[in-house]
Amino acid sequence: MTTELNATYNMQNQRSKSVELTKIVSQNGEVFLTWKDLWVTASSLKNGNKAILKGLTGYARPGELLAIMGPSGCGKSTLLDTIAGRLGLSTRQSGDILINGRKQTLAYGTSAYVTQEDTLMATLTVKEAVYYSAELQLPNSMPKSEKKQIADMTMKEMGLQDAMETRIGGWSGKGISGGQKRRVSICLEILTRPKLLFLDEPTSGLDSAASYHVMKTVASQCHGRTIIASIHQPSAEVFSLFHSLCLLSAGRTVYFGPASAAIEFFALSGYPCPTLQNPSDHFLKTINSDFDQDMEEGSTRRKSTEEVINILIKSYNASDKYRAVQSQVAEICKQEGEVLEKRSHASFATQSLVLTRRSFVNMSRDLGYYWLRLAVYIVIAVGLGTIYYDVGFSIASIQARGSMLMFVATFITFMAIGGFSSFVEELKVFQREKLNGHYGSGSFVIANTLSALPYLLLISLIPGAIAYFLTGLQYGFEHFICFALVLFTCMMLVESLMMIVASIVPNFLMGLIAGAGIQGLMCLSGGFFRSPNDLPRIFWKYPLHYVAFHKYAYQGLFKNEFEGLKIHDEHNGKIQLINGEDILGDTWQMNMDYSKWVDIAILLGMVILYRLLFLLFVKTGETVKPAIRSVMSTSPKQINSAEAPLHELAA
Repeated sequence: MTTELNATYNMQNQRSKSVELTKIVSQNGEVFLTWKDLWVTASSLKNGNKAILKGLTGYARPGELLAIMGPSGCGKSTLLDTIAGRLGLSTRQSGDILINGRKQTLAYGTSAYVTQEDTLMATLTVKEAVYYSAELQLPNSMPKSEKKQIADMTMKEMGLQDAMETRIGGWSGKGISGGQKRRVSICLEILTRPKLLFLDEPTSGLDSAASYHVMKTVASQCHGRTIIASIHQPSAEVFSLFHSLCLLSAGRTVYFGPASAAIEFFALSGYPCPTLQNPSDHFLKTINSDFDQDMEEGSTRRKSTEEVINILIKSYNASDKYRAVQSQVAEICKQEGEVLEKRSHASFATQSLVLTRRSFVNMSRDLGYYWLRLAVYIVIAVGLGTIYYDVGFSIASIQARGSMLMFVATFITFMAIGGFSSFVEELKVFQREKLNGHYGSGSFVIANTLSALPYLLLISLIPGAIAYFLTGLQYGFEHFICFALVLFTCMMLVESLMMIVASIVPNFLMGLIAGAGIQGLMCLSGGFFRSPNDLPRIFWKYPLHYVAFHKYAYQGLFKNEFEGLKIHDEHNGKIQLINGEDILGDTWQMNMDYSKWVDIAILLGMVILYRLLFLLFVKTGETVKPAIRSVMSTSPKQINSAEAPLHELAA
């Protein structure tokens, strides 16, 4: 094993030296990426400012796979996010990040980012997921046959040809393996043939065999492409695939250079890799200070890990490797290569259509999205219809009709939050694809709305008809259509409300609690549990009573049922007829200045308003976050002065 590893490392060393001798020129869209004196600090109310990256300098070249390694919490993902332009809002950065020697943003189609989590639609097959993605990303000018050809070729490159007809799978059911999911995630991002590829922990959660196959596939994509991957603890076989290595500890550079020369560097610094040991294991064990106390207790003579790290950093800063990195960065920056141009993708109309088709397929296959709810609604509708069966026209039927209609407008629509978990999963896919520039928020909102309409109509008409006719509400096609339409719009409103909540709150559980709480408040102020004239004026009546959709749902349903209805009041053997209009005004205190169709129109207007609000929240995130990020950026002097002792140590 030692002989094979040494042969591999020697071959890599020769290859890296030949690359260094090549003239640094950006050709055919190739991308050179450099970062110099890069500092990143995170701010929090509890801990104040804390430096995560401390004066890093490095580069990535075409045709090479650069691995960013280090123990947990050393800043691997932060460095990757920083050079990819994906830092969070709570961080500040300084230093120069140049693309082809120029300060420019990463344009769509020229770069791609594969996240650590495989955020995929579990209900789609591998082929469907890649085909839909190709239709979304590739331009309209490209024939559909060519898009399929590119998709097929990419799947073959990633070794997915045997899993094309298998569903991806997830929490809803078993599908492809973890390694295959990771390759699907990479496949979706390289359809546009990006020249710069970022991968965050591509081997996370995979066994050694799956990790090797994934990284071997990634390494095979290096031709004409710059690949940067953060990776935690690769096997010896995976380590041999790396061209360059950036080794970090506590945000500082321990080593940057050819991966094959790292063993020699550690040996010259006094920490040689033991025979038959995985080099990455040795590196991480040497520079991991999390268990420093245990090491000191085991051997009192041994130097602490922090001292070892400082020795390695000083050794690196005084080495030829450090000077070579500075020289390479300076030479790349002098070239000032081509400016990256944004590539065209599918039009807005095409994206909306493709997303609608994809979302419709996802909803049809995900039992939890609508089918399970339909089954529950049918059971509840049968229960509701049998409890209020043939309610009649007596005085007692007034309260019975009102209670039945209230239950429909409140609790049946309230259960629309049952599809929240499925929507959250779809929203995660949207957020990943939007962040990678596949399509915009408008396409997603339109597609989600259109694809949901048939299912919402279905679960409004079938359970609605069962409950309506078993109860014996007013006969007539117009009355039933109005009843079903109110139920349909209320379902749409609840789903729209939950979409808004999902775009604001950070997780699924908080979303459920917040959505249920908002609906509970609206329900209380709707006008059934407390008559509109008896509601407290502050908050409950103004403004909540007029903002809550339950007010207009109650009015629409009650007017639809009681207008034209004659209630039989039997008193002393005599039957007196009471007009439904009188009941609406006196008993239910409904506003009779306008018809039920106006209430339905208001509900439809609220649906549109809620969807626009969801779009606004998502679009605000697109435009505000980059602006805040630029404001949060600081000069190197500000950060360096705050972390002066650390900066001096790194030097």
